[in-house]
This record gives sequence, structure tokens and C-alpha cells, in this order.
Amino acid sequence: MHAGKKSRLKVAYAALILSLSFLGTGGTCAAYPVHFTDSSGSPIVVSERPGRVVSLVPEITGILFTLGAGEAVKGLTRHDTLPPETDGGKVVGGFPSPSVEKIEALQPDVVFLSSVHREVRHRLAGGPCRLIELRCGSIEDIVQTVETLGDIFDKREKAREVIRTIRDKLQLVSRKLERIPPGQRKRVLRIMGRDRLMTPGNDSFQNDIIRAAGGIPPELGKQGEAVEISLEEWRRFDPQVIYGCGGDRETAERLLTRPGWKDVEAVREGRIYTFPCGLTCRPSLHSADFVAWLASAVYDEPFSISANQVLEEKRTGSKPVELPLDFVKSAQVVDSTLYDFPNKTLVVEFKEPMRVLSTLEGERSGITCVGNHGSPPPCWSIQHRLGLEAGRNRICKAVGISPRRSSLLMTGADMDNLVVRKARFKDLAVYALVTAGVRGNALRMSCDEGLYYEPGTINIILMANRRLTSRARARAVISATEAKTAALQDMDIRSGGNPLRWQATGTGTDEMIVVEGTGARLDNAGGHCKLGELFARAVYEGVKDAVFRQNGITTPRNVLRRLQERNLSPSDLVRQCPCLESMSESKGSLTVGMVEEILLEPRYAAFMESALALSDARERGQIGELDLFEMWARSVAEEIAGGPLPEWKELVTKEDIPVIVRVSFNAVLNGLSQRVKEVKH
Repeated sequence: MHAGKKSRLKVAYAALILSLSFLGTGGTCAAYPVHFTDSSGSPIVVSERPGRVVSLVPEITGILFTLGAGEAVKGLTRHDTLPPETDGGKVVGGFPSPSVEKIEALQPDVVFLSSVHREVRHRLAGGPCRLIELRCGSIEDIVQTVETLGDIFDKREKAREVIRTIRDKLQLVSRKLERIPPGQRKRVLRIMGRDRLMTPGNDSFQNDIIRAAGGIPPELGKQGEAVEISLEEWRRFDPQVIYGCGGDRETAERLLTRPGWKDVEAVREGRIYTFPCGLTCRPSLHSADFVAWLASAVYDEPFSISANQVLEEKRTGSKPVELPLDFVKSAQVVDSTLYDFPNKTLVVEFKEPMRVLSTLEGERSGITCVGNHGSPPPCWSIQHRLGLEAGRNRICKAVGISPRRSSLLMTGADMDNLVVRKARFKDLAVYALVTAGVRGNALRMSCDEGLYYEPGTINIILMANRRLTSRARARAVISATEAKTAALQDMDIRSGGNPLRWQATGTGTDEMIVVEGTGARLDNAGGHCKLGELFARAVYEGVKDAVFRQNGITTPRNVLRRLQERNLSPSDLVRQCPCLESMSESKGSLTVGMVEEILLEPRYAAFMESALALSDARERGQIGELDLFEMWARSVAEEIAGGPLPEWKELVTKEDIPVIVRVSFNAVLNGLSQRVKEVKH
């Protein structure tokens, strides 16, 4: 790397840390009124804490809940992901095209919006609610927005704490990167696009993320969030690491196999990664976490070397877990520092050695401790490089337990989302300790390929107040697995391999431990006996609760989110509609909003939900003739249109979309197309 580039990188990173430091040390001032100028240049005066808020910007919604002001949020978009302990507000549509009518119906006193919400600003300007635009285009913007929202909602102390946490995470990564010589820094490129290869322009926040993670981004002399990269530029830069969001995986598989494009180091070495879209595609409160995750993926080898660490690997605290079994000495979630990052481990210690059955390690005896170790994303690449045995030994050393006498499971789920479920019949009691995550690697056994995606892992530890024979422990694995699968199917968790067609049966990395226990001897845990029934009930409820806590997914959820889980976007479907060819861009945007608004109406949401359920049944071979459903779809289209349809058009024709889903979307789009024509005439 040239000396000038090194200097610019150091100066830019130092400026980022310094700016965050200044933003995080503001003094306390009188709560109200709050005066500031928002990102649109409008002077804003807030005289009291807002009580009814509609947030059209997911990043702002997340900040409000983090600051403890989430109870004021009465409306949000389908793109929001909320903390699991909250019910959230009413969905007013998608981020690009929310429904103004639904916003007005909530009677907000404040609407947080972005520069893309021109129609919302036009129609609500001068009305009773205050419109506030806060830019979220970089980490610095996010920090400034945290500070501003802390002022608006009188949450200044919490805002300072959040900013301090962001600063500390970035500073830790910076200290780790100091151990890597400049000559060993890697060229990193974010891949984008669908039909052609794109990458962020020089001014994009995504290249700032790469720099903060110690990478060298391309400098193409082009500005913009996404710019085309030519084959010559691609080969000249020769990326050593390529990454994208989950939606870019198909692009990478299709475009990077072409002659010339495949002849770069990252492709040859298989250094191509995908990360969640919410981290890669926009700045957020979690951008500092993504910097750490990206840095650890790029520099997994130097980050895994103990000599390169900046913090001592040790236990840093613990929180008790209630587990009232006679043979349990203690149960707690232990905090530790591992590979310089905070880790959490469930540790259950016994009063005497036990036999256990572990699906990760097999039958083991003389075990005095079982547990479930939760690794944060920055540790995943490091542990994968170290291997199971070496990684397990370092965990045990940091936590303070014996590797020889311990049986551990590993998960990418957050141990703060651990669920303990009890089931009881008379004096027989069983416990299921469950962690779960189903985003990215959920799969349907017998259908999906054995490919590795992002960690998700449903881990289950089973215990009872009885002594379980080896036969009972083995049979308990079957009963618990069937209950886990029932929970996933009842929640309609989708397969990561083909979410349009298949429900998931697990995540592909699920593990289980069944503990021997003490007391009266039981020899069967099958579905027809009481022990098996209790294990299944505890696991079923535990898995549903753990998925909710980790991923915020509940069984009843709005149909827009269920479509999103199937990788079906209303905007993508609307682009296929010929009725938009003669319409202006604003009309096209309005039609996307109309699709979302129709699908948020209970009547039409029920139609689409029925279509999704019927589609799954057809994929399983349980439904043959579709004449009756097609008649229903045409009647729905005419109802949406407000009268008879002159003709039925196949507006959605993609063969990879199941036929029932195609028919249902054609009904919605035919109805809306006719309605738009009637309005135009």
C-alpha cells in the first residue's frame, strides 16, 4: 500500500474515533424545549416529549427502542426488526412507500422520515404532526442521531451510554488491527448488483466500514452507493476478500464463475462471505459490531493467535439460572472475554459425576458440568479456524471449567435469549434449556443440500428429576427432535435453501445433550410415555420462545413479513407489471404502496395467507386441482378493481414462484392495475 493511502486511512479512522468521542461527552442541559436543525435544514423545536410517534426509518426505530423510548412508537414499517420483548406499533407499509392514510389514522405528534419520503412530506406538511428528518448515512450520523433522539425523548444518559459503547467497540477493533503490519492488510470489496457486478463508490459508508475493519477498499474514482466495476478494474484491484449481503449470494455464484472474473485471489481462495443485509446495506446501531465481525472474517488467522490479543481471556461475571433439581450444584450464564470479544456460556454444574448423551460428542461419563457456549459473530471465523477441540479448550479455560469433565454445545445464538421451560406431571418434572436462531441456515431435511450458511443453531439440554437410562436418553433425542420440528412448522419457519417452497425442519447445526440425572430409574422417553410427552412439551414451547427472543418471530405475523421471509418483495413483483410502462415514477411508487396497503387489509391479508398455506400443501403433493382457488382469485381481483375485469393478464410469470403464489399475486396486481386505469381515465 502506498504511503499516501496509509496516511489517509489512519487519519480517517482517527477522525472517526475522535468525532465519536466528542459526540459522546456532551453535558446535561435543561430537558425542554429542545432546539436543533434536522437533516432537511428545517429548524425544529420540541417543547415536550413526544407521545405518539410514527417512524418510517428502521434505524431510528431501533434507536428509539434502545434508548427506552419505544413505548411512544405507534407506527412503523414492515422493514423494522424490534426487540422481542416489545409488541411494537402498527405497520404502515414498507420503507420506500408507506401509506399516508395509515400514518394519519394513528394521529402522530411526530413522524420521523427520510429524504425518500417526498410524498409523505408533501401531504403531511403544515399538518398537526411535526416532520423530523434525521440522516443515518454513516456511523457518525448514527451517533449524532442517538444524541439528538436522547435530547428529544429526555434519554440523555442512555444516549451517552450507547455512544460510549459504539466508541469502545471501534476502539477495540482498532487496537487489534495495530497488531497487523500495514503490508499484511487485505484488499476487500463489497459485491452488489444482480445482472452486472457493482460495488460501493468511493464516498459510500460501506467503504468506510471496510477501512474501519482494517481492509483496503477499491478506489475507482466513482461516487455513489453502487457503481459498476469493469473487468479491467476488477482484475487490477484483485480483491483478496469479497463480501455481500444474503441477497448477493446468487450474484456471486452466477457472475464470479465467468472467465476473467473468477481469476482473482478471493475467488481462487474461496474468501467470499455473506452477512445479514441489515448490517451490510445500511448504517445502524450495530455498525460497530459489523466492523468487528468483518475484521475477524478478513483477519481470522492473526485474530486467532493468542499473542495478538489485547485483552486477557478470563471470566468477567455471571448471572444465575433457576434450575431446581436435586443433582444440580449451580446453574448460571457466565460472561467471559475470549479472542478479545465478550462471550456468554451457560454452565450447569452437578453435585456428582453424571453420564450424558451429547449429539456433538456422543456418550460420555464422569461429567460434572454441561453447558451451551454462545459465541458472538466476530468469534465465528476464529473458532472455525481453530477447530472444535482447540476452541472448546479455550472456552473451558476462560470460563473456569475442566475440559475433561465438561460437555459443551456451541451456538451462534445470544445466551441472553436462553429459555428454560419446565413440564410437570404429578411428581415427575423435566426441564428443557433452549437457545435458537433460524435466520440464514434453517433447512428442510430430505430437500435441502448439505451446504453451510450463517450460524443459527437450535441447542437443547434436557434434564429430569429422575435417573434416565442410556435407552431413555437416546429415545429422548427423538422425542425432542420431533417436538422441535413441530414448533418450527407451526411457526412457518422457512428453509434457507428454498424459502418459497419449503418449511424448515431444523437449522442443520442443531445439537442436544440429555443428562442422566438421579432418582428413580426411567427407561423410556418415547412419545407414548409420560416422560416423552413432557420432554416434547417443554421443547416445543422452549423452541418457539427461543426463536421469538432471538429472531423476533411469532406465529401470528403480518403477511408482508411472511412474504419477505420467502424472498418475495412487492416492489420486485410490481416491476413485472406491464401496466406501469406508461406511468411516471411517482405512479409506479404509488402502486408499490398500493400493493402493500392492500396486503395490510385483513381481508386481503387472509387471502394471501391462505394462498401461502395452500401453496405449501401443494408442494407436499396434498392438493391437485386449482380451479376453485383460481375462481376465488378472480373474484378477489374484481373486488380490488371495484368491478369486472376486462381481461386477466399473467403479470407474474416467473417459474420459480409456486403456481398458487403466482395466481394470488396476479389477482392482486390485476385488480390494482384495473383500479389504476379507472383512476387515470
